[in-house]
Amino acid sequence: MASATGPDADSERRNVSDAVGVAVLGACAAWSLITAAMHDGRPEGVLLAVLAVSAGYASGRISGALVPVAAPCAGALAGLGLALAEPRLAPGPQFTAPLGHAGATAALLTLAVGSACCAAWAAPAPALRLALRLLAAGITITALVLGSVSGFVTCTAVLLCSFAAGRMRLRGLGVVGLGLAAALVAGATWAIAGNVLPDGLTESLEGQLSLHRVQLWQDALHMAHKDSALGVGPGRFGELSNAAAEALQPDGKPHSAPFQMAAEQGVVGVLLLAAAFCWVLHALWRTPRSTPIALTAGAALTAIAVIASVGNALSFTTVTAGAGFLAGLATAHPITDDASRTVPEARARGDRLAP
Repeated sequence: MASATGPDADSERRNVSDAVGVAVLGACAAWSLITAAMHDGRPEGVLLAVLAVSAGYASGRISGALVPVAAPCAGALAGLGLALAEPRLAPGPQFTAPLGHAGATAALLTLAVGSACCAAWAAPAPALRLALRLLAAGITITALVLGSVSGFVTCTAVLLCSFAAGRMRLRGLGVVGLGLAAALVAGATWAIAGNVLPDGLTESLEGQLSLHRVQLWQDALHMAHKDSALGVGPGRFGELSNAAAEALQPDGKPHSAPFQMAAEQGVVGVLLLAAAFCWVLHALWRTPRSTPIALTAGAALTAIAVIASVGNALSFTTVTAGAGFLAGLATAHPITDDASRTVPEARARGDRLAP
């Protein structure tokens, strides 16, 4: 019989974490349908995002268990390829903060760096580990070459966090720090939209973010105050926002995931979005993978949360699927780990091994 702290206990905790994830994603889909029915909204965008995250997560769990080094390496190359194959996703010159397609490019490159760093930590050979780290550094430089300043900043942050993760012994402390960083950025956006910051600081941030983006956030905040319970309905922000209608190329988005959820799905939508991110952090905290892999993936996904707080990255299926894939990779249980423990555990129990 396995002890309470042995493999059976670990498997039970992973099952609980997976069940919570299914419940949270299911609630996100169900709530979008409810709010759409109440306000004649269009929930297809939310449903597609939930489906993309789920499919990416399942793919990451399976491939991460079978090929724990090759899978994240392939994910890194795929993310880089998507960013290079769509050059118009990163038109230059870039804004300091991501907007529209530029945010998607920054997110894809950030996920690629996170995957390459996870592959490096999983690689058994020093030469392969060095090659994968050079790949991550090359992707970071590519972000700068493409003109994605925001992508270069987030990729660099993930690289630095990955190196620091190798020296961190308390995984929980790192996970809490990542959660606080995402909450701080989200809180700052609400403070800017609510005009509660000092005038000088507000003007400085508006100059970096653009006045149009702040006006979109203010419209979203007004809609959330008007109907905090249900919002205005999924997909209806563009119809009711004056700032969105005045844009040269309106896309009907507030360019912030928290504000979009607040405006279109109310307080419950915001709480479900936060719950999804907290579930990912909890899954990384409980993952059987090493602490450097868990914290590296957490840093990349936190960077995606930051980009989504000030941009429109989560409106792109490639980004949501990639985020789910990286989360699945970092929470997978490699089959090679079970195989490597089979003989030592059998000998420890005194079992007779087959010739």
